Amino acid sequence: MEGIDPGARPSGTGCAECEAANPPGWWFHLRRCAHCGHVGCCDSSPMQHATAHFQETGHRFVRSFEPGEEWFWDYREEALHENGPALAAPEHHPLEQTAPGPSDRVPEDWTERLNA
Repeated sequence: MEGIDPGARPSGTGCAECEAANPPGWWFHLRRCAHCGHVGCCDSSPMQHATAHFQETGHRFVRSFEPGEEWFWDYREEALHENGPALAAPEHHPLEQTAPGPSDRVPEDWTERLNA
């Protein structure tokens, strides 16, 4: 698929912008840019960094970075693709990493802070 680089490795194990914030943020679920490997937080997360990455770069495809999920989302077409090419490892965040996460940063009222 045009716009997907199977060799691009994930930028990290968590949302790049949430990790770099001061203080560091938290996320609900993670998405991985299929073009460059940038890992950002989903649209339900408070900061929605995966969508912001698409808006800044035009990289149209993300893949879930959650264990057991292999779907792709096409921002341009607003379409879900149940499968696509294999991407460079790792395929998801570490199994011990919670969702939402990281566990030590998730506020007690996290469900009230999610975007609908």
